[in-house]
Amino acid sequence: MSLEQTGIFEACRQGNVELVEKLYAANPEIINAEDHKGFTPLILAVYNNQPQIVDFLLKKGAKLEPGDMAGNTALMGVCFKGYKEVAEQLLEAGADVNQRNSNGATALTFAATFGHQEIAEMLLKNGADINIPDARGKTPLDHARIQENWNMVDLIEQYQ
Repeated sequence: MSLEQTGIFEACRQGNVELVEKLYAANPEIINAEDHKGFTPLILAVYNNQPQIVDFLLKKGAKLEPGDMAGNTALMGVCFKGYKEVAEQLLEAGADVNQRNSNGATALTFAATFGHQEIAEMLLKNGADINIPDARGKTPLDHARIQENWNMVDLIEQYQ
C-alpha cells in the first residue's frame, strides 16, 4: 500500500476533507483504493460517521458496491453503526439495499439486528426485501424477533 493510499484512509477516518480533496486531485483513482481488510475510503468514511467525506466521495464517483473482506458494503456498515444522515446519502446515491455479504446478510439484516428503526424504515421504503435469509436461514424479521425488538418487528411486518 502506498503512502498516498494510507493517507486517504486516515483522512477519511478523521474527516479531513481538505486532505481527501488534495489526494483525489493528485490521483482520482484513489477514491476506490482498498486497504488490507478490503476497506475503501467510502467504507471508512461511513464507519466513522463522516458525512462531508461521504458526500465528496460520492460526488467524485466512489463505488457503492464493493464490500470489505467479509462482503460488508458501506450501506451495511451504516446500518450496523446507525448513522441516519449517512444512510440517506448512500440511499440517494443508489446503494443496493438487497446486496448480501459473505454470510448472506443484507443492510436490513443489520438494521434489524442492531435496532436502527429509522434506517430500517428508509431501507424498506427503498425496496429492501424482507424475505432474504442470511446463511443461517434467518430473515431480518427473524433477527428483530431474536433481539426482542417488537417495534422493529411491527415495522417489518408492515411490508409483508
